[in-house]
Amino acid sequence: MTLTEQSFQEPPPPLSEVAKADMDNTGGKEKAAQPSTARTGVLVPKQRATGRLIMHSMAMFGREFCYAVEAAFVTPVLLSVGLPKNLYSLVWLISPILGFVLQPVVGSASDHCACSWGRRRPYILGLGIIMLVGMALYLNGDEMISAFIGERDKQRTWAIVITMLGVVLFDFAADFIDGPIKAYLFDVCSHQDKEKGLHYHALFTGLGGALGYLTGAVDWGETVLGYSLTSEFQVIFLLSALVFLICLIVHLRSIPEVPLRYDNEETKLLLEVTEPYKYSSIEEIKNGYLSCADLNGTSKPKKGTDTSYSEAQRRMTLKSLLKTLLSMPSHYRYLCVSHLFGWMAFLSNMLFFTDFMGQVVYQGSPYASHNSTLYHTYRRGVEVGCWGLCINAIASSAYSYLQKVLLPYIGLKGLYFIGYLLFGLGTGLIGLFPNVYSTLVLCSLFGVMSSTLYTVPFQLIAEYHKEEEDLNLQQKEQGAEHGRGKGIDCAALTCMVQLAQIILGVGLGLLVSVAGSAVTVISASMVALIGCCFVAFCVRYVG
Repeated sequence: MTLTEQSFQEPPPPLSEVAKADMDNTGGKEKAAQPSTARTGVLVPKQRATGRLIMHSMAMFGREFCYAVEAAFVTPVLLSVGLPKNLYSLVWLISPILGFVLQPVVGSASDHCACSWGRRRPYILGLGIIMLVGMALYLNGDEMISAFIGERDKQRTWAIVITMLGVVLFDFAADFIDGPIKAYLFDVCSHQDKEKGLHYHALFTGLGGALGYLTGAVDWGETVLGYSLTSEFQVIFLLSALVFLICLIVHLRSIPEVPLRYDNEETKLLLEVTEPYKYSSIEEIKNGYLSCADLNGTSKPKKGTDTSYSEAQRRMTLKSLLKTLLSMPSHYRYLCVSHLFGWMAFLSNMLFFTDFMGQVVYQGSPYASHNSTLYHTYRRGVEVGCWGLCINAIASSAYSYLQKVLLPYIGLKGLYFIGYLLFGLGTGLIGLFPNVYSTLVLCSLFGVMSSTLYTVPFQLIAEYHKEEEDLNLQQKEQGAEHGRGKGIDCAALTCMVQLAQIILGVGLGLLVSVAGSAVTVISASMVALIGCCFVAFCVRYVG
């Protein structure tokens, strides 16, 4: 986030030639970051057309489509290549540890990215490419190794390694990409459009998940594509990669960004870290972006002012960033903790749900011979589990629309509380009564939780930022000028997804190996109900 301050008398300065060229290249008729000037002197992004917000939401559609494919197949794929149970925790730990360490760094760096294409989109593109590479490896690792290695024992070992690498890369990028997407939305939209955009994100997240789970529920081995390719996993990869690429391109072309630039005569670097626990304040910023002269190093800085972007990046060590996250206002920290409870509950159920259907509900076994009845029964349970997750995704889309209707009556607190409560009750009933039909019906409650996690916490972040911006305006005459970066705040929130995976990777894998998949839904229910209490009593709500 770049907090701007501008005198009431001066109009905003014109966009640089680089910014104009960038917007022309995107082909957008809207001037994305050309803000309007309110009476208060704050630069406010213009209102966005619904079509642009829908285009922006397509990234969530593609991401969730691929996520659904992974949720449906990652456990069966890992088991089919012979992954030992004691390596479960390793698979689930590597990716979230990387994400938890690097996400704040990248979130802060994107706040100050000086790329001519914008601040967020370069990161989104890079993470999208990593997602595709990871998906290719974990869905096709067995076939890749078989083509190069003839010895059976080596085939098994390398298939496990490649598949695990693919899962780690995919999880890392798919979790990571959510933060830049949300920050991108916040950067280019007005406060009203942020709320609208988040609802579209939740809607298309549900639709993408539904289509992804339907893809997993189809028996592709009996189709033309199944006969043409080596395995159904290759068919699924082909479809997933195509859907994700189209959605990513549409998203990146949705709303142009104006490159970051500062006016060198009146500004200094926003995130020059002067103390380990806080960022330095900003001086007069005319347009909130770095000038081209600053980026090229040709401008002459003020005496005593460091305008070197690379120097600031060197100073922003991981230690300083983590201390900054710990020094966040208490209401941000409480929101992060509630988000952690929500994702712990949600992931402990979703990551093992298809395996739960195969082993507990259908009484099959993934370790049996592939020609045996037990294995085919397990595969049937996995397919039915995909249908259940499809119901979850459709319910998520429907509830994201219902949220807009309920919001004026029960507020964000009511939406947050209901999401956790219904999920906790639903997973508890599934664990106690593992029946096929009741489980499929209760899968609709998963969608309520999914929609809640993707919208309400980020709406609260937007509300907190709006409150801070209003406060800064009121204090402007006394010289109180301080701003928080939207990128790093979104990164802190999405870090909770990785932290949830770390906690689950340490404990849940061991529990599953000892007590079976049934423990996952019971633990999900307990954590959700604890989170329900936290949401009700600890999270701060604006207004």
